[in-house]
Amino acid sequence: MNAPLHPELQSEFSSGLFWFRRDLRLDDNTGLAQALARCKQVHLVFVFDTVLLAQLPRRDRRVEFIWQSLQELDEQIRARSQNPNTGLWVLHGVAADEIRQLSQQLGVQAVFTNHDDEPAALARDAQVRTHLSQQGQDFFTFKDHVVFERREILTQSGGVYGVFTPYKNAWLKKLDESALADRGGLTPANSVRLAPRAQPTQSTQPTPFPEIPEISQIPHFPHQTHLPPLAELGFEPTELSALGIHGGALAAQRLLQDFLPRLNAYEEARNYPAIKGPSYLSVHLRFGTISIRALARAALDNQPARASQLATTNPGAATWLSELIWRDFYAQILANHPQVVGQSYKREYDAIEWEQGPQAEQNFRRWCEGRTGYPLVDAAMNQLNHSGYMHNRLRMVVASFLVKDLGIDWRWGEAYFARQLNDFDLSANNGGWQWASSSGCDAQPYFRIFNPISQSEKFDPKGQFIRRYIPVLAGLSDKAIHAPWLAAPLELQAAGVVFGHEEGQYPLPLVDHAEARERTLARYAVVKNSKSEGL
Repeated sequence: MNAPLHPELQSEFSSGLFWFRRDLRLDDNTGLAQALARCKQVHLVFVFDTVLLAQLPRRDRRVEFIWQSLQELDEQIRARSQNPNTGLWVLHGVAADEIRQLSQQLGVQAVFTNHDDEPAALARDAQVRTHLSQQGQDFFTFKDHVVFERREILTQSGGVYGVFTPYKNAWLKKLDESALADRGGLTPANSVRLAPRAQPTQSTQPTPFPEIPEISQIPHFPHQTHLPPLAELGFEPTELSALGIHGGALAAQRLLQDFLPRLNAYEEARNYPAIKGPSYLSVHLRFGTISIRALARAALDNQPARASQLATTNPGAATWLSELIWRDFYAQILANHPQVVGQSYKREYDAIEWEQGPQAEQNFRRWCEGRTGYPLVDAAMNQLNHSGYMHNRLRMVVASFLVKDLGIDWRWGEAYFARQLNDFDLSANNGGWQWASSSGCDAQPYFRIFNPISQSEKFDPKGQFIRRYIPVLAGLSDKAIHAPWLAAPLELQAAGVVFGHEEGQYPLPLVDHAEARERTLARYAVVKNSKSEGL
């Protein structure tokens, strides 16, 4: 039986409110576990924040993913409470105002939630804290969506890490130090940092799910108290389910169980977009339908006692854990350097003069639409536009192409990804784009420029991925498909490939990669010169 995180704090409050945000699950949820441990009675709420929704298109896969996850969450609440009249409060409005009004109406003593370190979220939470304080109510937030956050991992001089490898080593060391001494190894049972956040359930506690008041017993509240249809939120259904993407904790668990047999091969398989290499859990991590601790535990399950030894025993699991650590790394960069939203982490890179004007705008549109003339780039963009997902290797390739082949400001690409990605997360998206543009922390050197042809030949050697997302090229040979403009006329004719911008045609390359590379080196010279001058 799992014990509460802080048993001495049980029933500290007679009633409380837990506010779901990027943590749409009942199990292994830090803030919810705290609320249940410290309150005799707990209300549960989610707010469709109109401030955020106003920025989205009417058909947005992420909104539907959240909606599906809330539907499952509400059903689980009712099942565990054994009372069909309980459930999740679902409100629609400005989140700060809705939480203030609901907490006042319900008369709770405290509101609980988990941290969100995005600048806009911090400003919102500060406003909520002030409002609740004025009403005589407490506001508690907790770390939940990362293993280590903010200033938990610092350099020996007390600074924030700006280079990944030493950060990763410190991360692993801190995890090792936090684990209980046990010869059985680092497992969920003896890892302090990765242990599931305790929560009473029918399966682990003989007592019923903590009391959640019946909605019908709450005094009149002039807002939605049940999950509204998407149409009432101002949104339309998408192709989410047809794409095989499903919200909710159960879907996350199914993906994890599907991935675990492939974990050992992850180090190599993750690089090839045509094969089933990744876990496809990123959208579930983003919205918290599975916890970061569960995934880290999966990487370390049945492995040596020290996390730092994982690379020598299971490279696949070690590489996957490293990807999770990258997520923590970018989160702590955003928390400590919020100026990266809109500015380069390395400020000297803001001196770069990017392409501007009608030609740059046209090139950007063609990049967005998957019409650059470079098959791997275009296939990746077609995948993104069609599904809201893009393979991680391809994210690097298309970002490098936009910034270093087309000379377009990385912020344009960052904003487009923010609109399109199902798993959009501000810190990771910003960190990835700054990495590709060489302007971020521990970024690739400015003179390292991905060659879209060689990347295609190496990571999609048979052109399987390209054929799936650019069917007009499907008839080309495995060799010609990576650079069709170099194919022999007879092969192009036999494959039915015609160059142009009409339907059924394929465009010629926007730029020559070798020439674009030289322009990029000249463009980045301002950075090289500023460093040599000590600026």
